[in-house]
Amino acid sequence: MLCKHSLVVLLVLFAYTTAQGKTKDELIKDVFGTNDQNEKPVTNRTPDLQPGSSGGGGIPGTGSCTCVPYYLCNNGSVNTNGEGVIDIRINEGPCENYIDVCCDKGSESDEPITPTPSPVKKSGCGHHNPDGVGFRITGNTDHEAQYGEFPWMVAVLREETIEGNPQKLNVYQCGGALIHTQVVVTAAHCVSGKKQFKIRAGEWDTQTKKELYPHQDREVESITVHPQYYAGALFNDVAMLFLKTPVDIAENVNVVCLPPQGTNVDHARCYASGWGKDGVRAEGRYQVILKKIDLPVVPRDICQEALRSTRLGKHFELHKSFICAGGEPKKDTCKGDGGSPLVCPIPGQKDRYQQAGIVAWGIGCGETNTPGVYVNMALFRDWIDQQMSLKNLETQSYQY
Repeated sequence: MLCKHSLVVLLVLFAYTTAQGKTKDELIKDVFGTNDQNEKPVTNRTPDLQPGSSGGGGIPGTGSCTCVPYYLCNNGSVNTNGEGVIDIRINEGPCENYIDVCCDKGSESDEPITPTPSPVKKSGCGHHNPDGVGFRITGNTDHEAQYGEFPWMVAVLREETIEGNPQKLNVYQCGGALIHTQVVVTAAHCVSGKKQFKIRAGEWDTQTKKELYPHQDREVESITVHPQYYAGALFNDVAMLFLKTPVDIAENVNVVCLPPQGTNVDHARCYASGWGKDGVRAEGRYQVILKKIDLPVVPRDICQEALRSTRLGKHFELHKSFICAGGEPKKDTCKGDGGSPLVCPIPGQKDRYQQAGIVAWGIGCGETNTPGVYVNMALFRDWIDQQMSLKNLETQSYQY
């Protein structure tokens, strides 16, 4: 479950490693790392079952089958159109990884069994995939998003050299959203004053490479931070990342819509997503699988009164560059979710969403009657359009 830390939404690498007693290398493995030998997302599975070897050896007690990703098996144990159903909480099969199935020898395929295309291909921005892409997970009691559910979601990574090693590592910085194949919007506090970023689109489970469609990494060519961004109180906390090369639109990678200037989304039921911590304290853990929470947008007068009852005090004034969402117990965004999108339904269009906010800050994590604070995207639509024009990029990609 996601929560939001007061005014601190960056992933502070050294603080985290100290609090957790981990080295930087261990942290890299925990967040946006890959463990190819024993990939173990946070799931409940029988611990004594061993995965089959890649060489095709059988699994004891199962005949002559071997564990392979479900989309490489064509023996009828999964749907050949790729629409598998995977329970990430109760893995009753013999395979260690929840994406694997026990496939008869000789039935493995080197080529993925790709899903049958939908009869009508969706075009345009903001299409939400509530049932996932290629497979659907069940047992997602910890707010896990479906695979490909939010195809605009990206991870913003910072290249860093660890302990004198010349090889650069990708360190998770914050979340973001694709609004164009070559543009990501995120929070200014995530990227201001820093360099050497890349983005990762199409990510879901950060500790496996077995997903049906690959993620896509792109280097950031330039960053434009809003000229009136004020780091002290996070006013106008928005930035645009322009990529060196565009991402490829795929089943798990697409763009989100942006609301017209001045759009009001009060009382809408919206989604926030991210890989941030599940608690504000040191025992909180960063997420392996992308999480989602549904939140109501809270009118600003009600939000301001709620925030005045916190340590902000009775004279607190909510800046016009913010909107609020949440206030429900144990449902919030948190440390590490900074820059991630808050998306709200587009009226009259089924499963189509616009980005109403960017995760900014909050008081505590998931406190009852204390909403979280988000960048008001509808206030910055004209500015975003202007920056796109300066880069000779079209704006139709995020219009609806």
